[in-house]
Amino acid sequence: MAWNTLATIEPMSKLQISRRRVLRGAAAAGALAATAPAVRAGRVQDSKLKLAAVGTANRGAANIAGVLGEDLACLCDVDARHLARGVEQVKAGGGPDPATFVDWREMLAAVDDLDGVVISTPDHTHAAIARAALRRGLPVYCEKPLTRTIGEARQLRTLAAEAGVPTQMGTQIHARSNYRRVVEAIRAGLIGEVHTVKVACSKSWSLGRRAATKPVPEGLAWDLWLGPAAGREYHDGLHPAGWRRFWDYGNGTVGDMACHWVDLVHWALDLGVPRTVEVEGPPYTPEVADADGGSAKVEGTPAWMHVRWGHAATPQRRAVDVHWYDGGRRPEDVPLPDCHVFIGARGRIVSTYDTMSVELDDPAAEWVQPEPSIAESPGHHVEWLSAIKGEGPAPLCEFAYGTRLTETVLLACLAYRSGGEITWDFDEGVASAGQELVAQPEREGWDV
Repeated sequence: MAWNTLATIEPMSKLQISRRRVLRGAAAAGALAATAPAVRAGRVQDSKLKLAAVGTANRGAANIAGVLGEDLACLCDVDARHLARGVEQVKAGGGPDPATFVDWREMLAAVDDLDGVVISTPDHTHAAIARAALRRGLPVYCEKPLTRTIGEARQLRTLAAEAGVPTQMGTQIHARSNYRRVVEAIRAGLIGEVHTVKVACSKSWSLGRRAATKPVPEGLAWDLWLGPAAGREYHDGLHPAGWRRFWDYGNGTVGDMACHWVDLVHWALDLGVPRTVEVEGPPYTPEVADADGGSAKVEGTPAWMHVRWGHAATPQRRAVDVHWYDGGRRPEDVPLPDCHVFIGARGRIVSTYDTMSVELDDPAAEWVQPEPSIAESPGHHVEWLSAIKGEGPAPLCEFAYGTRLTETVLLACLAYRSGGEITWDFDEGVASAGQELVAQPEREGWDV
């Protein structure tokens, strides 16, 4: 079955979307599987959804804007400045003063009638917040990539299936009209069977280097920012955005951007998780010499990557190789710094977020864009909100799809850090190398 084909998605019943937290804390986590969820008494059909947002700056501010039409009752952020700006954003959007929290665990413990949680924190805290919400039967909207590790992605896939609530990964470009037109053209066979796709991204999140430790800035709850990650002293270059350059908190450029760009490839070709992954990049060694003559862990992500994800043939399509280029490196047949190049038996399609051009091998051949068959999105956030209300189908980037896309992206990082080449057993969750990186330990107190 296609993971993300509009025609296969049925509207969720009100029983499916009306799960309510009925037990709390650790006892709830163990009991949810055996306990029937309480049913909303039709409240969401007659009033606004009561939502909480964790993370209020940057992507958080954008996601707050996406749900401002609902009741944003709770805001949570570890940075007092960001939290204050989030409150002003909600008030400027016509909402009442939201309750504010610094620790999302306290928020979930204190508020028992939420209709959904929006997560816009750094990647290393996504999984902990999302799984806590899902265990309480709460719908979740979470920024991409869904998790920092493959093990976390697989855990969220299971929890989301068990919870049966609307979920959505924050790949907002998926909702744009142009992506739909590219999918329709590929599936109509406009360029024949696709065997290779090349994706280039000019953005760069790389080369994180630890700076000298400093006092924690006023208003920043540093230990809460670290969350499940190992405890360490504060230094510049992490908060609010530079964390993407460090393996402990993010996965560099490919971790940040591939969920947007490779999303279209997976959607158009109905790709699952790849079987093989090969990566080229600057040399990676687990340790480097430190200033005192000892050794220290390599923490910064690479300046560039070339990834090849190998997808085996299925009864529905031939084998497909997907290539990724970042850090300013791309081959000559990739014409733009940021684009997809779909290569098929009859020609190729070059696309961006908002444009598409078709180049057929036969110069005399003419092409016609297929009639639209994929409905326009009401908006990426609206897909999720409508599903919670029982007014629309499951969101197109629900976690069943989003966790597989995330797993694919993170396999590139696993291969890079494990010698450059791996095979991946999706069913067993086992890699031919680097298995210790699939699921990594976290600090106590964050699995709630």
